Amino acid sequence: MTTNQNTTTNLILQGLGDCAAQLQSVAALAAPQRLVKLSERALRCEGVSETPALRQSIDAAALAAGIDATFMSGARKLTDFKLVAMDMDSTLITIECIDEIADMQGLKPQVSAITEAAMRGELDFSESLTRRVALLEGLDAAALQRVYDERLGLSMGAEAMLAGVKAAGMKTLLVSGGFTFFTERLKPRLGLDHTHANQLEIVDGKLTGRVIGGIVDAEEKKRTVLRVCAEMGIAPSQTIVMGDGANDLKMMGISGLSVAFRAKPVVRAQADVALNFVGLDGVLTLLG
Repeated sequence: MTTNQNTTTNLILQGLGDCAAQLQSVAALAAPQRLVKLSERALRCEGVSETPALRQSIDAAALAAGIDATFMSGARKLTDFKLVAMDMDSTLITIECIDEIADMQGLKPQVSAITEAAMRGELDFSESLTRRVALLEGLDAAALQRVYDERLGLSMGAEAMLAGVKAAGMKTLLVSGGFTFFTERLKPRLGLDHTHANQLEIVDGKLTGRVIGGIVDAEEKKRTVLRVCAEMGIAPSQTIVMGDGANDLKMMGISGLSVAFRAKPVVRAQADVALNFVGLDGVLTLLG
């Protein structure tokens, strides 16, 4: 599309708390043909003449107002999709598990710095994971359970989102560059259909500082989504993929709808949807 062309589309605005005034303010900028109130915290602006300049203006205003703005072409429904694939750390859950494990060793700053660089796309993920896991050598494996019990929380809207996609008959996949210790506990707790993650090597109750088998990097995440799609007999375009880091971009790139949740700038820029303020259940509002 050239910069002087425009297209008519819908704009969905959603926020948290008492956000009616902010929603109306951003909606006015869009000059919609019709305004539909979806809930106390969400509006759909229909018949918006979208241009690059308007999109830039809306994005800036929404960010300043603390609300999420999503341009959606066509009437897309949750029932158009059959699978939702999610990253785990900082997407489905609020923490980076490896950073919290490292905290048990007094090494959180060192490990967090490597994690951040990898998520921004500045470091090769496999190399970064190998370096971070090596720092955990000698840690008592009981630290993993402590992280799960004391620090692991679900992201806002996670349970509502999962309930919504299951009610629509969709399957769920948790595919993580994190660890099986956590995905295997979340699977029964949340009723997930498929999980795939890295396995930490534990010998005599201690972490060895190594991962068993291949590393779940960006390419492996993509392969996992394709494998599950093949097993289900569906096209990748029938998947919703949610993530926050650069290692999620390849699986997001093959999806029918990519959702950046509290994501790094490189991910927000490439995703179909960016949820910066509302919870994961914001996707239900978009596809309601």
